[in-house]
Amino acid sequence: MKLSKQVLTLLLCFLLVQFTAQADWYGPMNQSNEKSPTPPAQPSAQELQQLVAPIALYPDALVAQILAASTYPTQIVEADRWMQSHSDLKGEKLAQEVDKQHWDPSVKALAQFPSVLENMDKNLSWTSTLGDAYANEPQDVTDAVQTMRQQAHKAGNLNSNEQEKVTTQDNTIIVEPANPDVVYVPAYDPWLVYGAPIVAYPGWYSVPGIFWGGVGLSFGIGFGIGYFGGFGWGWGHWGYDWHGRRAIYDHHAFISHSRTFDRGGFNHANFGRGSFSHANAFHESRSGGGGSEFHGSSAPHFQPGTRSGAFSGFDHGGNARGFSSRGRSSFGGGSHGGFHGGGGRH
Repeated sequence: MKLSKQVLTLLLCFLLVQFTAQADWYGPMNQSNEKSPTPPAQPSAQELQQLVAPIALYPDALVAQILAASTYPTQIVEADRWMQSHSDLKGEKLAQEVDKQHWDPSVKALAQFPSVLENMDKNLSWTSTLGDAYANEPQDVTDAVQTMRQQAHKAGNLNSNEQEKVTTQDNTIIVEPANPDVVYVPAYDPWLVYGAPIVAYPGWYSVPGIFWGGVGLSFGIGFGIGYFGGFGWGWGHWGYDWHGRRAIYDHHAFISHSRTFDRGGFNHANFGRGSFSHANAFHESRSGGGGSEFHGSSAPHFQPGTRSGAFSGFDHGGNARGFSSRGRSSFGGGSHGGFHGGGGRH
């Protein structure tokens, strides 16, 4: 009996030693051999310049609104669809109904510029890539805007006129409405206006009203800010801090509460890159201006396996259509030819 107990004790000790050894091998050894996920490559300065080219020559406050709103691409789609279905609303009535929507203030602000909102919806891959870039590299995006303005100025295509005032402060180019009560959105070819031709963003769709097939800038009808100015998201609440290199909302740096580009713990104070969350893209928190949910047939659908860039399978109507050339989120590529046909004076 004693012998049996001794044998059993020895066997248990042996098993315990074996288990401990295996645990040590699987733990520290495997941990040391594991490789951390490689973060996506940061976009180059040239890629960011291509990305901001369509908006760099807009007035400062409008640039701020667009960059802020681009972090809410699902709301951009919803807002543009809503505007199309409420085309009968004008002036004060439109402003009042827009104010009732759950969109972020930056998206509401764009309702005053329907052609800009339409452009962001029709070029949704570009919009989401812009939002990704601004959420993660706001300073680099800001620098890209100023670089493009400098190029347009040197090319003779960015100067003060009856529609806007262009000034320079410490090598920073400021663009403001010439009349503080009326905002003009310049129409231009973003791939030609900067002097040397720029490769068009892949699949770029030229929206009439903000695309003009000439070399310089064209101005059409101005937008009065009176009806929208009385709301907390109106024109006067936006600006750009070129020194701090951030969009400004209500005299403070704009903070996006969108979860569209939440990469496993997105921290607005410490911008990082990671994987794109499809689940969060259409279920943004309704607190803090982040709410946006699609229901029924209006909901766009993701192609499995796509990553930030981000709505890479969309056609002009927001419907998934596979990995076509228009929807690709990568930089570069594309062709300038054929883009003039859809242009029009604003």
